[in-house]
Amino acid sequence: MTKNNRAGDVRKAERSARGRRDLVLQALNHRDAGQVPVDFGSTAITGMHVSCVAALRERYGLERRPVKVHEPYQMLGLMEDDLLDALGVDTVGLLPLGTLFGVPPRDWKAWRTPWGQEVLIPGKLAFTTRGGDTFVHPQGDVSAPPSGRMPEGGYFFDSIVRQPPIEEDKLDPRDNLEEFAPLSDEDLAILAREAEAASATGRAVVGGIGGTAFGDIAMVPAPFLRQPKGIRDIAEWYMATAARPDYVHAVFSAQCEIALENLRRLHAAVGEKLDVLVVCGTDFGTQTSSFCSIATFEHLYAPYYRKVNDWVHRHTSWRTFKHSCGAIANFIPQFIEAGFDILNPVQCSAVGMAPEELKRRYGERMVFWGGGVDTQKTLPFGTPEQVRREVLERCRIFSRQGGFVFNAIHNVQARTPVDNIAAMFAALREFNGV
Repeated sequence: MTKNNRAGDVRKAERSARGRRDLVLQALNHRDAGQVPVDFGSTAITGMHVSCVAALRERYGLERRPVKVHEPYQMLGLMEDDLLDALGVDTVGLLPLGTLFGVPPRDWKAWRTPWGQEVLIPGKLAFTTRGGDTFVHPQGDVSAPPSGRMPEGGYFFDSIVRQPPIEEDKLDPRDNLEEFAPLSDEDLAILAREAEAASATGRAVVGGIGGTAFGDIAMVPAPFLRQPKGIRDIAEWYMATAARPDYVHAVFSAQCEIALENLRRLHAAVGEKLDVLVVCGTDFGTQTSSFCSIATFEHLYAPYYRKVNDWVHRHTSWRTFKHSCGAIANFIPQFIEAGFDILNPVQCSAVGMAPEELKRRYGERMVFWGGGVDTQKTLPFGTPEQVRREVLERCRIFSRQGGFVFNAIHNVQARTPVDNIAAMFAALREFNGV
């Protein structure tokens, strides 16, 4: 791609970006505005690996500078305004108060990644290395055991389980509530400033707070705590949902009360500057099946989701966002009944998740936010033309009568060819006629 062509692409994207927020709101209201709105980078589940963000900045001729890693667990890169403009993205996210390793995504410092990329990372983030692996320590405290490991040759971190031996008669639900606390005045001031700045971009504003997701498995090992207590092993937690339901209910019930109060305080701080609230990242599906039955969802999870969604819909104009990977078609009616407005990432490659059928059955009641291209096969391993065809087909299916915000199926991973990522955005411009 020549420099002139890159500049032309940027101008086209900037023209199409007018009325960005309105385009998203029309999609949320199931109205067809003639164009498909686009989200990339507004959340930790709709973003891109930091290496891909850097490659796109170079591809579009933007200023060359280190990319900020705003979410170090998955090594996601912050997509700043100039790149969002170049790509025609219609959303912007609020930076969270903390990362999964317990440090705020602020006070940036330089770091050279194991694959050789110069990036900026949160100032309090602390690493050690051993045998070619990179370890990250919770809350920047290297005296605490590491809570994440990036293996040699890897591109992101995995949580390290640090659960002490369980003594059944000493299990206390309060131990699994350690991470949930009222928002402080300082927290609220930060969120208010973030919301003001995000709203000024003219994009739809997406954000969330900790505590509204119940049983999110990424949170169970608590990589943000120095010495987590309670049930912190992933397998043990899943078994507890069947073997210790009273314990899990006690955790969820107390967590829900804290979450509702924090939502009240968040709304007082940011008002209607927030458009979409990311409520939940709890996965209920695998590639071929589910982690629990519909009956378990209804008994164990749904009561708390209903409370959160009901509060949001009674007191705000925000739309509520549910993330769940996998084969979850049978759960979608329950998600709708629990009050969720939006489903992400719409994993069309999973069993029972055919796009046409999802749109036919649920398109009038659920906004599909994702599903635009397969990040397991097509985007990383296909040709640019295969990417183009899949993007155009997904847009054709999901955009009928609105109710669709384009995103890939979960985050764009490291080593995805930049030609394919550029082909995805070119196909979006083609579909939108810009």
